Amino acid sequence: MLSYQHGYHAGNFADVHKHLIVTWILESLNAKSKPWSYLETHAGCAFYDLSDEQALKTGEFQEGVAKLWGAKKVPAELTGYMSLIKNANANNNLAFYPGSPAIAKALSRDADRLAIMELHPGEVRKLKAYFYQDENVAVHQRDGYEGVLALLPPKPNRGLVLIDPSYEVKTEYQQVAKKVVQMHKRWPNGSFAIWYPLLSAELHKEMKAVIVKSGIRRIYCSELWVKPEAVGGMFGSGMLLVNPPWQIDEKIQSVTPWLRQLLGHVCAKEPLSEWLVPE
Repeated sequence: MLSYQHGYHAGNFADVHKHLIVTWILESLNAKSKPWSYLETHAGCAFYDLSDEQALKTGEFQEGVAKLWGAKKVPAELTGYMSLIKNANANNNLAFYPGSPAIAKALSRDADRLAIMELHPGEVRKLKAYFYQDENVAVHQRDGYEGVLALLPPKPNRGLVLIDPSYEVKTEYQQVAKKVVQMHKRWPNGSFAIWYPLLSAELHKEMKAVIVKSGIRRIYCSELWVKPEAVGGMFGSGMLLVNPPWQIDEKIQSVTPWLRQLLGHVCAKEPLSEWLVPE
């Protein structure tokens, strides 16, 4: 949605959940010397100042990355993600948060390629300023679904597509399901990560069902609840993974209970981690 700006929500619990999994996927891709492609449908502005008016207005990062930053001990599986956050900040003060494009760039190597889509003019200006020296990053001001579809299959022909719209328009869920199926047909060996909010309307369930019934194999689901469903608003974060790298499921199952304990309310549900469609 053209009016949406992620700065109000940067570093919240959903970002922690989403970006941790994205980090794991990219780290897995880096385990092989072959280059990879990273494509994103809704990039935002890549890097966020947590002292900015938008971040301070909601304070959502205080219930997300700030709790992680202040934790005395974190699981070893979070080492890479925490290093990315620490590298974005100096003097042990949490002042900035790297969004998914910045995370992907930080983990990329010279031969890897990034193509990121964003429609909001202000966010695009920030993206281009952030990546102006990076020859392996292409910033596109275009519809994210159309843009990614046009670039599939990418070169290099292994990698990840991140789909993370705002879902402010209810029909977005249907659109995501449709586009995921189309993208997978063009790039069947690619990995896809689809983020979605957990809300009382439960529109994400139909989206998941359409993708599961499409015939696509290897679909994994991770859902993290941090609030009781009765409180209203977004009470959790979901990640639907298509063709995730080996052992990502084990990391998710190991770490999300700890995240729920750190970030969640005592009455929040236990995390959901399951294969919806096997091999």
